[in-house]
Amino acid sequence: MDERQFGGQRKDERITVNREFRDLDQFIVEYVRNISKSGVFIKSDDPLPVGTEVNLKFTVIMDELETMEGVGKVVRVVKPGSGQTPGMGVVFTRLTSYSSGLIEKLLARS
Repeated sequence: MDERQFGGQRKDERITVNREFRDLDQFIVEYVRNISKSGVFIKSDDPLPVGTEVNLKFTVIMDELETMEGVGKVVRVVKPGSGQTPGMGVVFTRLTSYSSGLIEKLLARS
């Protein structure tokens, strides 16, 4: 994702979370545990530290091939071996307007 889309230059590099899924069910079951208008819990055996900014890009097949893009910040980490699904809670700090609409569609299907 081009930083200029969001109107600014960054001093620090962001980690990119970029994944393609064959369908919506795979996206939800394999990778995203919970998704809401404000953020997402991403399953991971190696979660990033709290405070890490990430570029998000998820490609899923809904009715057609769709790509959700934005920027988020890790706000919660569940480490492997904790008895819970390991991963990280990421709050959306910026989403493209198209991606916001896709999340609305996704939530309406639930």
